[in-house]
Amino acid sequence: MPKTAVGLFMNPALMEDVVGEMEGLGFPRLEVRTLAEPASFGLAGVMSFPRLDFEVLLKRELARIGASESEVQAYVRGVEKGGALVLATGPDRNVEAAVQVMNDHGAVGIEQSSGPEPELPEIPLENMTPNRDTAVLAGRIREQGSGAHLFVW
Repeated sequence: MPKTAVGLFMNPALMEDVVGEMEGLGFPRLEVRTLAEPASFGLAGVMSFPRLDFEVLLKRELARIGASESEVQAYVRGVEKGGALVLATGPDRNVEAAVQVMNDHGAVGIEQSSGPEPELPEIPLENMTPNRDTAVLAGRIREQGSGAHLFVW
């Protein structure tokens, strides 16, 4: 399953340092993306809403990699306030190194959620045979005290 590290930086000038250090560790440049809100949004027509289109695409991409609604909103707010995102996708070893690099350069922590964790009903497992052949892991891997987040999708 692909993994993506996401770091929010309120100083966009740090992005190049972060990307350069990840490349120095052997992280392929094609697997690292940077994103900041454009300085201006050109109009493409009467019904053109480029700023809204940018936000919708950003939200869609973050949700696709497993970010919760509150995480998506926090990232979008950070970018709207002049921040920038660095996203790095790859195998475990590379992505974990990317998280460390992002945190070393001051990736900003975001709020986890605005409400309690959902309560799921308990299912009696006495008469069920466990299925250990398939593993499913999706969503955010929670890392205490870190600025960058690691998503599995």
